Amino acid sequence: MTTVDRPGAGTVELRPVDVDSFRGLLRRQASTVTVVTTPGLRGNRMRPDLPPAGFTATSFTSVSLDPPLVSVCLGRASSSWPTVEQAEHVAVHLLASGQQEIAQIFATSGIDRFSAHPGWTTGPFGVPLIGDALAVLLCRVVRRIEAGDHTILLGEPLALGAGEDGDPLLHHRGGYTTTLGDWPEAW
Repeated sequence: MTTVDRPGAGTVELRPVDVDSFRGLLRRQASTVTVVTTPGLRGNRMRPDLPPAGFTATSFTSVSLDPPLVSVCLGRASSSWPTVEQAEHVAVHLLASGQQEIAQIFATSGIDRFSAHPGWTTGPFGVPLIGDALAVLLCRVVRRIEAGDHTILLGEPLALGAGEDGDPLLHHRGGYTTTLGDWPEAW
């Protein structure tokens, strides 16, 4: 499509975007791995007799500091979507480097994720909380924004918890990894 060439800057060839090239580009980005959970719901009402929902997400980010807002994206074809669509509260768990198994469980469709990972408790608003995460944010869902085949959930943090300090679990090139190098303490 276009070639950009500046002395000393190298050459960048730009080409049209298709699904495969877009997916390939995104695999180059290292993203933190989170698990998002919400209680079992029917008609916006928490139902202890219904299974909770949870999913692995690498699309978590801070949106605003004042007021505090975060976002996470979920595909509407996801098995968790019918419950998350009704959720008033969610918990976002930042996974630690040793929690690849938890990430994989919550990324797997067609299983009871909470039976497969029994290391959780019920928190405020009935939201499942996963133990030993690096950090947990309990959020009130303040808005849903449809974006292509996904929905962006905007959450207002209501409470937070921090586990032991450690390295985050990262997703990079289609797999799980830990930090990509040693960083100075100030980081």
